[in-house]
Amino acid sequence: MSLGKVTVNALNLQQGPFPTVEKYFLFIGEAAENQDTLLFLNTDSDLDAELGAADSELKTQIQAAKLNAGQNWACAAIPLADGSLWDAAVEMAMNEDIRCELVIITTPVTTQAELTAMHAKAIEINATYGRRLAFIAAARGIDPLTEAWSAYITDINDLTDDLLAHRVGCVPYIYPDALGIYAGRLCNDQVSIADTPMRVATGSVIGQDHSTLPKDMNGVTYSNAHAKALNDQRFTVPAFYPDYPGVYWSDGQMFDTPTGDYQVIENLRVVDKAARAVRLVLIGLIGDRRFNSQPIGEAWAIGKMMRPLREMSRSTVFQGIPFPAELKKPQDGDIAINWITRTKVEVFMIARPFEIPKEITANIVLDLSAPVA
Repeated sequence: MSLGKVTVNALNLQQGPFPTVEKYFLFIGEAAENQDTLLFLNTDSDLDAELGAADSELKTQIQAAKLNAGQNWACAAIPLADGSLWDAAVEMAMNEDIRCELVIITTPVTTQAELTAMHAKAIEINATYGRRLAFIAAARGIDPLTEAWSAYITDINDLTDDLLAHRVGCVPYIYPDALGIYAGRLCNDQVSIADTPMRVATGSVIGQDHSTLPKDMNGVTYSNAHAKALNDQRFTVPAFYPDYPGVYWSDGQMFDTPTGDYQVIENLRVVDKAARAVRLVLIGLIGDRRFNSQPIGEAWAIGKMMRPLREMSRSTVFQGIPFPAELKKPQDGDIAINWITRTKVEVFMIARPFEIPKEITANIVLDLSAPVA
């Protein structure tokens, strides 16, 4: 006869919320105060105290980001004496366990090699820390005393010719705070990471307008013709619409191939968000025999891995107005499992972003038929 024995275990089903880094950026650039120091800023921060009372490239961009992002904005920042030394600052932030979605480098790049180095750094960080991030760099603005628009555009085009770096984008300083404006639009609480920065419903840029558009040496004002030329070279720039008040933005371009999936930043952002969450799920499945090659084992694991996609696909309709989620609802078959060996497994997943109207054509026809009696 055996003795009675009761054991009660509290099981951990790993159902807690996923940590989020989306809309939290790391700004790196030149400023006078707190150099080589990691700062944490939000809408309440006194930028004069944190970054110095004098104007600086870093403070200018962070102030613009703060204005254009609106409520609940926050970021990390590292002021430097020399903004070209961003690599060491990024490594310092990673060592301090800073988890961010984008790294914003405010010092203008002067060579294509710098953009390539940013892409390499993003890949290295993913390999070392498992952190998925991208870089947004700056390019210099026009010299209104010595340059015409054609010369300026031709010169900075050398930065992007034949460049492949899908984790890097670049914003020319058409406005002196253009990079910060763009970063703020990406963080705006009115929209999700699946929205394009060209979204007109977000409103006009804050802090600049048509009257502050730059002129070249001949007095020619920046126009949509110049915006198109820069956009065609994969820069991200201010744009506007004739007879429609306000200044808006172009697409958030990344330096992917002409047929790549990550030519625009919203595609990269939604996939990165899903991948960050799925990675945590997969870590929790290591060594768990409930995930096995039997149908019930695979079905259970698929349910676990489907959770990030389900959470990113919760849309809302209010008063007939749709508020789309970041992804479309996952379907049966969107996750496939392949057992390579008894201990090595490969998983394939599909994430479906929503369509976004970026070019709209309307056709109007006349009805000249005879009236009906």
